[in-house]
Amino acid sequence: MKISTWRSYVLGGLLILFGGIIISKLFSLQVLNHGFYKAMAAGQQNISSVGSGLRGEIFAQDKHGNLYLLATTQEVPYAFASLPEIGDARVAAEQLSLILNLDFATVLSRLEGGTNLHAILKRELTVEENSALREAQLPGIYVRYDIRRFYPHGSLASHVLGFVNQDGKGQYGVEEYYNDTLQGKEGILTIARNPAAYLVSLFQDTVQDGSDILLTLDFNIQSAAESILQATAARVKAEEGTVIVLEPSTGKILALANIPSFDPNIYGKAEGLGVFQNAATQKTYEPGSVFKSITLGAALDAGVIHPDTEYTDTGFRNIGGRTIRNYDQRVYGKQTMTDVLKFSINTGVVYAEELLGHQPFLTYLTNFELFRPTRVDLAGETYSENRTFKQGYDVNFATASFGQGIEMTSLQLMRAYTALIGGGRMVRPFVADTILSSKGETRKTEVEYSNLILSSKAASQITSMMALVTEEGFSKGARVQGYYVGGKTGTAQVAWSALGVSRAGYSDKTIQSFIGFAPAFQPRFLILVKLDNPATRSAEASATPIFQELAQYLVNYYEIPPERE
Repeated sequence: MKISTWRSYVLGGLLILFGGIIISKLFSLQVLNHGFYKAMAAGQQNISSVGSGLRGEIFAQDKHGNLYLLATTQEVPYAFASLPEIGDARVAAEQLSLILNLDFATVLSRLEGGTNLHAILKRELTVEENSALREAQLPGIYVRYDIRRFYPHGSLASHVLGFVNQDGKGQYGVEEYYNDTLQGKEGILTIARNPAAYLVSLFQDTVQDGSDILLTLDFNIQSAAESILQATAARVKAEEGTVIVLEPSTGKILALANIPSFDPNIYGKAEGLGVFQNAATQKTYEPGSVFKSITLGAALDAGVIHPDTEYTDTGFRNIGGRTIRNYDQRVYGKQTMTDVLKFSINTGVVYAEELLGHQPFLTYLTNFELFRPTRVDLAGETYSENRTFKQGYDVNFATASFGQGIEMTSLQLMRAYTALIGGGRMVRPFVADTILSSKGETRKTEVEYSNLILSSKAASQITSMMALVTEEGFSKGARVQGYYVGGKTGTAQVAWSALGVSRAGYSDKTIQSFIGFAPAFQPRFLILVKLDNPATRSAEASATPIFQELAQYLVNYYEIPPERE
């Protein structure tokens, strides 16, 4: 074999060998490890991170359907320093102290952060500070944004709204109850780049903004209720106060105000956790004489009394070794059941409850759902099972008939009144009118009615009797010129146990309230006013004026035609 032929064979073999190696490598890259290298390329061209959708907004409305923003999400700029990039810390501190309106020594101490790599310089920049800092373009100084909850109207409706804590979770009110609805959904954000590293597109995988909520609150009524409550409560020196305005035909809460209140933008500065509690739904109390309408309504429905049933009052009744007297030790003599309500005669209501019977009375109160929560869509609603009252002693039933020794929340009482003035059926109160998802889906809250609790006849009778309370009884101060108004006052003693004192009986403190409605025979609104321990003897001088002023505002606001001269 010639040498040249041998060399040709060797060279050919080497070429075949190298070709096989290349083909094998290509097969490995393009076939066997295709997924790995594709992912590696994607990782170089795509940048992924976990993102979250924005929290939904909360709105109120007015009678014309105009919207008012109550809660939204806001970007808040803050300044921070990357310390390794700073250079001369003293020079930077001089410039930054002027731009950020901070003390030079404070800024310098932050820039000389020891082993730290970053330092927050200022957490909330003004528009001017943000602009000046960007124009200065100082090395190592950056502006970034925090996402925070913002309440444009400060403390307005704060007990309805609640707030969002530092972890982004809703606490109290609508923010907590509807937290999952409002909260944006987390997902993957992917930025796609071409081989030259230029941005091509932004993909969002499962990131979803939270739903918006339109409340039943009327912005103007809420504002009026808070203003009137604050002014009068200050005048009569009340320790706390509550006003609720309800549309009795639907259960829509048009206003809910409590004092003291708080600003959810700066909830951390509130004085004690107690201020966050919604007294309308989270505090039970003995309502006093406003409860008499419920007792007499039940007795009317059972047929054991009618409005003209007569009763002779001697000023007291002895029951189970206890003496029950009328307010101010008054003696009224012969009166009708209508008079009993008009003049708030304790002994007359006890007489009506005795005619009704303890077990039927308890059944009516159960049907009024006074031992169950209202199911209002606000976080943390509470209620009392009233176990002491249910023990069955005669004196417990007697005092409960006029609202002492039985506990409930303000909203439970209002719900019961919707049956008295609404033909015998209660309606469930609610605050979220409409929920609008980020996908454009709309869900409205449906009105929920109870079973028939009172006959329409009994409801009509007790409504008429409450109208006479304001016409001829102790609540004339509630009257609104041109309209028939119904309602009932209550001045209840506060038990020592409610004040945290281990002692039987009642203190000198009072809860003074008024619950009323107008127009009396076709109610457009139901108002409850409750004041804790005002410096007045009775509700006629404290709670009733608040009702009258707010009711006057409402008939004007709704432009309700007058019923009478």
